[in-house]
Amino acid sequence: MIIVDNISKSFGDTQILFDVSAKFTEGQVNLIIGASGQGKSVLTKCIVGLHEVDQGAVLYDGRDFSAMNRKQRIEIRQEIGMLFQGSALFDSLTVEENVMFPLKMFTDMSQEEMRERANFCLKRVNIINKNDLLPAETSGGMQKRIAIARAIAMNPKYLFCDEPNSGLDPKTSIVIDNLIKEITYEYNMTTVVITHDMNSVMEIGDHIIFINQGRKWWQGNNKEIIRTDNQEVVDFVYASAFMKNLREKLIN
Repeated sequence: MIIVDNISKSFGDTQILFDVSAKFTEGQVNLIIGASGQGKSVLTKCIVGLHEVDQGAVLYDGRDFSAMNRKQRIEIRQEIGMLFQGSALFDSLTVEENVMFPLKMFTDMSQEEMRERANFCLKRVNIINKNDLLPAETSGGMQKRIAIARAIAMNPKYLFCDEPNSGLDPKTSIVIDNLIKEITYEYNMTTVVITHDMNSVMEIGDHIIFINQGRKWWQGNNKEIIRTDNQEVVDFVYASAFMKNLREKLIN
């Protein structure tokens, strides 16, 4: 579990986050949603320590991450898996080498042990016999799955995903959503996803936090968000004609 306790963050004279508190539970897909420029990316970077909070605390299973120094944070960071928006695979490394990269950096595994673990993770995301390909030789959807395999290579307790469906077609997006949901439940991870994809919100949103003007404006799940009367949430979720029609059918 990750607890965010009344954190605020400013850059110069501009305050971005205002006393945000939230709880991200293990074994659930926790979504952070909101319009661009409202603070959700800054919130996530504060949670993982890329930004230092001005006040408040971030706790990983009771451990006060925000109070730790750089050396003390290493242990927790080794428990975190990251799925970046652009996959962030190394172009010059093969599929297998990309998945093995964190194992080489942070473990004492032998070459054979790392290869075995990489193959296990690749198989888990349904990639078989592609080990020697370079990322450029794979599709966008496959690159996302390779990135997920790399993110879970260290068997993380916490998984952060930044716009995992960015640049993907709707069919492939569903595959990625289902995969994130499956591995979250399977490994009982605390998964935090930043997304604008309303299909993801409706399909895998076990717990949703809506950030607006740097504040936690609303929270609930994918069933509750359909019927909320919070106007800012309604305007965001039902921006498209399709979603507006869906809301009318569900409410009426």
